[in-house]
Amino acid sequence: MTEVSKAVWTDADFPQLGWHDCRIHAAALVEGDDDLPPDRLLLDLDYIVRWVEPARREKHFTFWIAPATLVFDEAWDITGEIGPLYGGLEIADLHRLTPPDDKPYPVWHLEGHEFDLKFRARGFRQYLRTAPKHVPRQVLTMTERGGLSFAEQAFAQVC
Repeated sequence: MTEVSKAVWTDADFPQLGWHDCRIHAAALVEGDDDLPPDRLLLDLDYIVRWVEPARREKHFTFWIAPATLVFDEAWDITGEIGPLYGGLEIADLHRLTPPDDKPYPVWHLEGHEFDLKFRARGFRQYLRTAPKHVPRQVLTMTERGGLSFAEQAFAQVC
C-alpha cells in the first residue's frame, strides 16, 4: 500500500494537491437553513494519490486511488456548463483565483474535460474514505470504491 501523509486535507494544503484526471462520480448542493442559497458543494470523486511510472517492459501507468469526498464550504455564485458528455466527468485542474471584488472568498474554478464550473467558497476539506488502492486505470469500479458516498469521514491510518 502506498502511504499518504494524511487522510483529510484542507485548502491550506492546496499547493501540494492535484486533481488532474480525477473522476467525479456524483455532486450535491446541500442547502443551508431558512431557505438560504446552497451552503456546501460536495463531490464524490476518485482521488489519484499517486501516478506510478510504467515498469521497464510495461506501456501504461498504474495508479494509487482512493474514493474521496471533496467539500466546499459556504459555496455560492455557482456558474458553469456541462457537456456534451461521452463518459464520466474528469477534472483537468482546480484553480483558486483571487476575488475580482471586495467579497472575502476566493473564486474556485473546477476545470473539466467536458465541463467547467466556477463558484465562490470559503475553502474546502477533502476526506479520503478508504486507503488508496493500486489499480491499472484512472478510475475505481463501484465495487472498489464502495458505491457512491458523500461521507465526510476519513479512513483511520495505521502508523
